[in-house]
Amino acid sequence: MGSYLDSTIAYTLYKDETVKPYFVDKTGLLEELIPLVNQGSSYVCITRPRRFGKTVMANMIASFFSRVCDASGIFDSLRIAACESYYSNLNKYPVIHISFNELPRKCKTYDQYIERIERKLIKDLVRSYPDLMTDETEAVWDILSDINLREPDVRFVFVLDEWDYIFHRDFISEQDKMAYLEFLSNLLKGKAYVALAYMTGILPIAKYSSGSELNMFLEYTMASEEKFSDAFGFTDTEVDTLYQRYILSCATPKVTREGLQIWYDGYHTRSGERVYNPRSVVASLQNNNLGNYWTSSGPYDEIYYYIEKNVDDVRDDLALMVSGKPVAVKVREYAATAMNLSTKDEIFSAMVVYGFLSYENGYAFIPNKELMDTCCDMLL
Repeated sequence: MGSYLDSTIAYTLYKDETVKPYFVDKTGLLEELIPLVNQGSSYVCITRPRRFGKTVMANMIASFFSRVCDASGIFDSLRIAACESYYSNLNKYPVIHISFNELPRKCKTYDQYIERIERKLIKDLVRSYPDLMTDETEAVWDILSDINLREPDVRFVFVLDEWDYIFHRDFISEQDKMAYLEFLSNLLKGKAYVALAYMTGILPIAKYSSGSELNMFLEYTMASEEKFSDAFGFTDTEVDTLYQRYILSCATPKVTREGLQIWYDGYHTRSGERVYNPRSVVASLQNNNLGNYWTSSGPYDEIYYYIEKNVDDVRDDLALMVSGKPVAVKVREYAATAMNLSTKDEIFSAMVVYGFLSYENGYAFIPNKELMDTCCDMLL
């Protein structure tokens, strides 16, 4: 068992998740991914705000496909078990699962960051394939290619969580960002050893790249794509089910079903389905209290700068939203990547990407009371 290849971490974390009182079965996502894995050379990137379940889904995917643990005890009772190709894919693949939000101790440079990832992955590969004539000075993609050349049936599932985390660190330069994109391209693009590369982040990947480094990925965002959207966030039906569990288990329930809708609903998929913030719903039911569980950090906090400085009179339109009036916006999700925003459309686009605002039919609006409180704080 390794740090990234054949790691047991995802299995342990997802197993813990499934026994929690407010667990929601989202394994329908696996049914959509299985055909992509079987056909090979598939690339999927899911971008969502924080706290919308990206890491839980990444752990689920790694747990399901990874050969390292028998996960039938988890998945046999979940929706995916009814899928015709369930048993032929459960725990059948070598999985490389990397959480890019982990930094080396006292990390101050990009080189320190990326060398840690390369060193750990190469060590895993050399350990798992001891007969391979290689050494740890070779590039990781060369080692992976050698493995696939010797054993063409060995194809890897990559689960890469928080891929854009490093872009938000103060010590990362523009040159570092390009080096990182090149690293991901060398690792994944056009490689016969890739069965599936499943990647998550906050911001769309294509707009980070000035060229074609990562153009093999199909991106699925909250605002622009319907596919996979039901795997992130809670639907009305799912919240109904959770609320019934809450009523049956709580001796003195103080949270109302209407309160959950007022506080945490208001997001929409491209198809128009209503979506609740999953973390906040669960926190509210666990704590028996309707409150503000929104957390923000890193790039989120940079939005406050633009509101405080009233760039392009953005405070006026945000005040309209606080009063309950939606504002016409041309959402361009790429605008959030530069964090050098000069127009209201760019600022509100970033706020949609980060989850501060919801967007539907050309209008941006504050989705619920939880975010209303947050946006009011911005105006103070």
